[in-house]
Amino acid sequence: MPRLIAIDYGTKRTGLAVTDPMGIFASPLETVETKQLERYLADYFQREEVSTIVVGYPRQMNGEPSATMRFIQPLVGRLRHAYPDKAVVTYDERFTSVLAQRTIRESGIGKMARRDKSLVDKVSAAIILQDYMASVGM
Repeated sequence: MPRLIAIDYGTKRTGLAVTDPMGIFASPLETVETKQLERYLADYFQREEVSTIVVGYPRQMNGEPSATMRFIQPLVGRLRHAYPDKAVVTYDERFTSVLAQRTIRESGIGKMARRDKSLVDKVSAAIILQDYMASVGM
């Protein structure tokens, strides 16, 4: 069964999460430098079958797109062009960083490890992916 992958885009680092081979659970995958994101995805897609790319859609509290959208919209377009065989969808990512920090804190990870922003990025991507899966009935 093809996997789903989620992207929590950041201007410096981007968190990635992926489903297990059965498509049941979302797990943090990796945090990559954003300038290396598209190369990383190309390499990953060579190794793994992926059906859907879920890109976090950052909105402000009032529902308006955040400033980061000016980077995400072109990324979504490039992904759709490069991978016409994959669904590329956006999904509201409000509060995922807060939820990720809470999840990490409650998991018992030490204080120093919790300061690792790359951990928050990939856990945020996992939350985006899990929420997306729940929203489509997976």
